[in-house]
Amino acid sequence: MKRFLCVATFGSMLAVSAMADSMNGFISDSMCGAKHTGAEAKDSKCAMACVKQHGADPVFVMDGKVYKIAADSKDKVMPLVGEKVTVDGSMNGDTVTVTDIKKM
Repeated sequence: MKRFLCVATFGSMLAVSAMADSMNGFISDSMCGAKHTGAEAKDSKCAMACVKQHGADPVFVMDGKVYKIAADSKDKVMPLVGEKVTVDGSMNGDTVTVTDIKKM
């Protein structure tokens, strides 16, 4: 029985870690979304202004698709609005939960 529990626990830990993923993209704003890719300086300025001055939500843009940021991840994302980033986390439908985020 102990062997079964040990194997089951180890298998569960592998399944949880397999759900985490590393994704590259841009932290944009919900007003402009995929219009910003971070390719130009104006993308960063607009995203920052929309989030900080106009109340837009930060979003993650990857491969032309816009993903919401999970509510519990927004504090991690806010300092990098307008930046190209690498996000470690998980995707659930159209929402990204951020474990770690770094500027590219």
